[in-house]
Amino acid sequence: MTRTITSTCPPLSIESRSDWLAGALRVDQIRTDTLVQLVAGWGDEDTRDDVIAALDALAAVVTGIRREGELDAAVEEIEAVASMDTAQVEIRQDTALRLHAELGLVAERLGRFGQVRGAA
Repeated sequence: MTRTITSTCPPLSIESRSDWLAGALRVDQIRTDTLVQLVAGWGDEDTRDDVIAALDALAAVVTGIRREGELDAAVEEIEAVASMDTAQVEIRQDTALRLHAELGLVAERLGRFGQVRGAA
């Protein structure tokens, strides 16, 4: 489904899907930080082999039949061997207020279709 971008800052935004049946939180900075940290770990000669082994293990999980918890464990192993930080973005008050307004609009739209409260 497509989204109509209405945010003044699309890389960090909350938007409604075009049919208003779902919303999406977009945080491009987390993807950028993740890739940079992963490449930094891969680029360090002391950890390169461990990072490559962890990536190979993740590839095997993604392409194979996975058991419960196996994907999370493989991702956590990469985060550990590459010394990756927590996936979070700090925001200022103006950003918090903008995101609050965007979320309010999405929540209002979703409410029009009787979405179940508490459902993810």
